[in-house]
Amino acid sequence: MLGLWHEDLESLEAISQNDDAKRIFLRMAALSQNGRLPEFLTELNYDPEVDEDTKGTITELASDESFLLVVEDYLRRTRHFH
Repeated sequence: MLGLWHEDLESLEAISQNDDAKRIFLRMAALSQNGRLPEFLTELNYDPEVDEDTKGTITELASDESFLLVVEDYLRRTRHFH
């Protein structure tokens, strides 16, 4: 699975160029590695400032741990990690 996401450089580069997206993906990757992602998703679900489409997209992406790891790896390797 990791190889498939590395092939999609456009998506990874788009994430790296968007500070908000970068922060959320890095946060989800860290939470996933610490086993705390379900807590984050529960908080997200109850956040009235986040629309339902965004909640659904984030939840879907968060369910793919390998994608989160690839994003984190890409950001580190391309020095987009702050």
